Amino acid sequence: MFDESPSTVTAVHALPEGEKSEPPKKQKKPKKQRSRRAKWVRRATYVLGVLILLPVAAFIVAYLLTPVPSSAQPQAVKEASVFYYSDGSVLLRTGTNRQPVPLSQVPKQVRDAVISAENRSFYSDPGVSFKGTARAFWATATGGSLQGGSTITQQMVRNYYSGLSQQRTASRKLKEIMIALKVGREKDKSWILQQYLNTIYFGRGAYSIESAAQAYFGKDVQNLTPAEGAYLAAAIQVPTYAGDLSVPGAQQYMQARWKYVVDGMVQMKSITPQQAAALRFPTPVKSKVKDTYGGQKGYVYELVKAELKRMGYTDDQIAKGGLKVRTTFDKSLMADAKKAVENAMPSGVSKKVMAGLVSVDPSTGEINAFYGGKNYLDQAFNSAFDAKVQPGSGFKPYVLAAALNDGMSLDDYVDGSNGQTFDGTTIHNDNDEDFGMVNLVTATENSINTAYINIAQKIGNDKVTKMAEKLGIPESQLTANGANTAVTFPLGVIDVSVEQQAAAYAAFASEGVYHAPHVIRWVTDRDGKKRVEPTDGTRVFSKQVARDATYAMQKVVDNGTGTNAALPDRNAAGKTGTTSSGHQVWFNGFIPQLAASVAVFRTDNKALSLPGYSVYGGDLPAKIWHDYLVQADENMPVKSFGDPSVNLDQPQWPTYAPVQPRLPQPTYSRPRTTAPSQPSVPTPPSRPTRPPTGGPPTGGPPTGQPTGRAYEGGDPNSM
Repeated sequence: MFDESPSTVTAVHALPEGEKSEPPKKQKKPKKQRSRRAKWVRRATYVLGVLILLPVAAFIVAYLLTPVPSSAQPQAVKEASVFYYSDGSVLLRTGTNRQPVPLSQVPKQVRDAVISAENRSFYSDPGVSFKGTARAFWATATGGSLQGGSTITQQMVRNYYSGLSQQRTASRKLKEIMIALKVGREKDKSWILQQYLNTIYFGRGAYSIESAAQAYFGKDVQNLTPAEGAYLAAAIQVPTYAGDLSVPGAQQYMQARWKYVVDGMVQMKSITPQQAAALRFPTPVKSKVKDTYGGQKGYVYELVKAELKRMGYTDDQIAKGGLKVRTTFDKSLMADAKKAVENAMPSGVSKKVMAGLVSVDPSTGEINAFYGGKNYLDQAFNSAFDAKVQPGSGFKPYVLAAALNDGMSLDDYVDGSNGQTFDGTTIHNDNDEDFGMVNLVTATENSINTAYINIAQKIGNDKVTKMAEKLGIPESQLTANGANTAVTFPLGVIDVSVEQQAAAYAAFASEGVYHAPHVIRWVTDRDGKKRVEPTDGTRVFSKQVARDATYAMQKVVDNGTGTNAALPDRNAAGKTGTTSSGHQVWFNGFIPQLAASVAVFRTDNKALSLPGYSVYGGDLPAKIWHDYLVQADENMPVKSFGDPSVNLDQPQWPTYAPVQPRLPQPTYSRPRTTAPSQPSVPTPPSRPTRPPTGGPPTGGPPTGQPTGRAYEGGDPNSM
């Protein structure tokens, strides 16, 4: 049988003679369609490759085109910042304390401590930490906070070579990285570390490891212990804390930083865990202040440095940045302030008694002179800026300005009777003197406590608080211990500095414009870029309010509690201040071109004892103020205060002639060495006496005739 299935039967066809049989052609399969996803993947790969290759190429080009600077920058050897008086004469220089030493003199464990603190991969990295650099660039690109990431090589490059600024910009950082990579290849690690240790800032004015060893431990670097080396290494990041452990939080922070360094030394096998456990946190020797800062210059340096730091400059820039700083201090006025205070202070007075004076230009807020103490080297505490004590009735002009600003008038009357009770608190006038109904001028002239409490009760302590804030007193001081809610708030129970008082009174002299006090006019950096401090003021009350308040304060000097401050050639305005039991005494006053405040107090807040003087603001402080102004105003033309809004032409106030000189000599001039005193107003050991004041104007509310005057006080129990 035959199998006839289709799979086994093949048809045979006959072909013409001569033709060959050809095998059947294979049928072509259709092309597979490429996936769209594959196309996009390939394109993305091309783009990604370009994005990767371009930065790499750019990096290579930048590396090849960035040369290693051929010289060290001048500040790597020495460059001080210079502070100038307002006239351009040199006030002081900040010297750069640098003592270079070869690396061989630095003990290995001290070197290891620095490496532990700053760059533990120092000996293995190429001079740059790419991870840290990427983090820093990302922070810069995204507007975040400035980040670290600099290796020891990068820090050395930045501080040592010329051509690299201290600006924190991406271009400067990139250049620093290129140079660091080249230096890492071309220079020995020991050379890099040596330059680093001889240029980095450790605090306390020390710009080398040797200088730091002397400044912190009073010994050469070769004699440092591992614990001391770890302390200096820890100081590099926080020189301010390391230099002064008394700064709040500094001790705790430095101990933690020191332990971090020691732990790193164990990881690096520089010391064993047993050796680390035996180490103890070292205590630096007491910081020694250079003689350069003797007298008032040390106070000047601290004030200017503090303001520079508020402007954004670092300790490193201030000390060795080559800054040129024009201060606001007038050389002659500084000498006048020192002379006025030291000549007036009685001999035999306790060393705990301090005096502070601050003088301000009302048109700019520039502090042109101050007295902070006899010698910065003996007492770094600045009595004019650092101390904050009760102003007593020196605070009353704030109340007066608030009242006038609120719509009260100089001829408004308030009760000045003695022994009034407010919310359970009884207020007395000085010596229990009773004045009856008085207007605002009499209340100010005689510094009547009860009258001023009534003024504040009428307008509200909140308005007084707001006025004081506008005049530069921080809210934290006004509200401390609930002072601004107390009945006695108008009597000056808060704490203020002499600087704050002088700046506030300057606002009255400038007819209602407050200028923030400052001690720098301009700063020029190493690159010649000049930065000028703004002097724009803020109007806090109207010209008329200022003129009315000034008129009332003129009466304080003419006939009231501040007659010892009266000037021989022109009118002045001001206010005395005396606090509870004579703990602090003040005089704050001004002429149109200058405002100044003087305070005398004890460092232990005990009652004052001033041989030859009473403990009232109208005595010693007023005399100091007078003696300073007599010298300070000698080259200033006589200028008038503005007219008050109300004409109070009464017997107790002679017909008002706006600011006529007390001795009408418009061309009056005095040589500095023969400045006249005020013989008609001696300074007796008891408070000065004045003519009795009269009653209120005819037609005013019924009052009793005042029986005397009141000195002022910081609390209701002692004026």
